[in-house]
Amino acid sequence: MKKGLFLTVALLIVLSCEDVIDVETQPEPPRLVVNGLVRVDTTQQFIDVRIRVTETDDFFNDNTVTELERAVILPGRVDPEALSGVTYGRTRVLVESEPGSGIYIPSFVPGSIDDRLTTAGLSPESVFLLIIEHKGRRYAAQTLYAPAVPIDNMEQGDETLFDEDDTEIKITITDIPDAKNYYVFDFGGGEFLALDDQFIDGQEFEFSYFPDRDLDPGDEVEVSILGADQEFFNYIDLLVEQTENDGGVFETPAATVRGNVFDVTGLDNIEIFDNVERPNEFALGYFAFVQEFTETITIE
Repeated sequence: MKKGLFLTVALLIVLSCEDVIDVETQPEPPRLVVNGLVRVDTTQQFIDVRIRVTETDDFFNDNTVTELERAVILPGRVDPEALSGVTYGRTRVLVESEPGSGIYIPSFVPGSIDDRLTTAGLSPESVFLLIIEHKGRRYAAQTLYAPAVPIDNMEQGDETLFDEDDTEIKITITDIPDAKNYYVFDFGGGEFLALDDQFIDGQEFEFSYFPDRDLDPGDEVEVSILGADQEFFNYIDLLVEQTENDGGVFETPAATVRGNVFDVTGLDNIEIFDNVERPNEFALGYFAFVQEFTETITIE
């Protein structure tokens, strides 16, 4: 009886000593986040350019939509004789698609202004330069157009990975021969996979992917293959590793991963894209023009 009384008193003492501990996170200044992944469908006349901008909030909140002071894209081509190595064409102005949306598209007023970009003449020599101004700072990103290959075949398999409810999707592609190629697969639901052709150059290649989400018979899964250069491949590969399919790779990652959008405030030379002297001034996100092929499969 005495032992029971002692245990009861001890338990009351422990419970009465519990305090609520407030965890303080180190405040970080808001950062611009640029989702500049432009997917190119070469069967269409115009490129669907949509640059989405948000701003980081505190640790526990989602990114908030923000507004740019100015946004332009300069299309160009690789030119070894040019001082910068690129010859640029006419500047294309981007405007917000809807007030407060944070999505910027080429300006277009029928019969007056047409800043849309066309798919005609696209090649691996095509270059695109993005310049944006936000809260008094200027950012720039440059990218080459990255071709892709179509999906030769896509079918549902019957193998499993970890669970009997796993769904196997088998995909076949044929790599572009005699070139170093990189690809990014988008399986929807924030699931991406980066692939290079180190061991499959010019060959037909089949692999299996098991979506990290529950799929039921009748569900449709849209799978896209995107072209990529080595930098974009590395960026996606690192984000996939960090996010582990939690919220998608274009949301704020668990750790800061710098993309190709540099702070160029005060620079008078648009050929400079390195901000090593400004370690605390940078934007998150990525800018890329990539060819996309898409196929859809219905789960059985």
